[in-house]
Amino acid sequence: MSQDHDPIEHLKGIMARLRDPDGGCPWDRAQDHRSLAPYAVEEAYEVAEAAERGDLDALADELGDLLLQVIFHARIAEEAGRFDLDDIARRLAEKLVRRHPHVFAGSDPQRHGETWEAIKAEERAARGEDDPSALAGVAPGLPPLLRAAKLQRRAARVGFDWDRPEPVLDKIREEVDELAEELHRRPRDPARLEAEIGDLLFATVNLARHLGIDPEAALRGTNRRFEVRFRHMEQALAREGKALPHQDLETLESAWQAAKAALKAEEDGAGS
Repeated sequence: MSQDHDPIEHLKGIMARLRDPDGGCPWDRAQDHRSLAPYAVEEAYEVAEAAERGDLDALADELGDLLLQVIFHARIAEEAGRFDLDDIARRLAEKLVRRHPHVFAGSDPQRHGETWEAIKAEERAARGEDDPSALAGVAPGLPPLLRAAKLQRRAARVGFDWDRPEPVLDKIREEVDELAEELHRRPRDPARLEAEIGDLLFATVNLARHLGIDPEAALRGTNRRFEVRFRHMEQALAREGKALPHQDLETLESAWQAAKAALKAEEDGAGS
């Protein structure tokens, strides 16, 4: 893996060239921190997807795409005289050492969780953030499922939690019943329906947390399975000369179940 140049310095040079007002890329020159923000979220999800598949080649590529976002933001800030990539790395190194006193300062490793939260509270206070809530610092911009889980973990640390998953499952049933009640209300109130759907999703995230399951990863897995099954169903119907939009629900359900069975048989065969 040896090269004639430092790969990070090479990347910084490429980004400087792309951002060069004289001969750079018009799209890259037009970007700012705000316009780039959605790409960082997208790249982070693609990293997670590659990691879950165990595809290390794809993971290396996706991590590179995520690194690009850091390089890009650093260059924009450097041009404005605010900070650069070295400043980012320095701040990160200081934070890692500060938040791991059990490694770098000989504190009690058994109290790491308490220490971690205390240090983060000190950091927020140093930034002038004086919110005393146990929920302080949970960023509003997080993806909703991720933020729900984080809010729940914060609440659990101060005792606001069930001690086992069964009551959470009961809560989900309660939320389903409340949603059903709203569905039968006439006229339907879209705002109330949205609130009940939100409550149901929140309770489902809570159950996942109690079971040690990442709700984002669980939903990504379900999305993948749905897509594979749906495409299999489409192809099977096409082989029979049947156009998907013109089939009745009974035909579609039968094709869907056949797709699930066929794919399961393939999985069982591959695992034998």
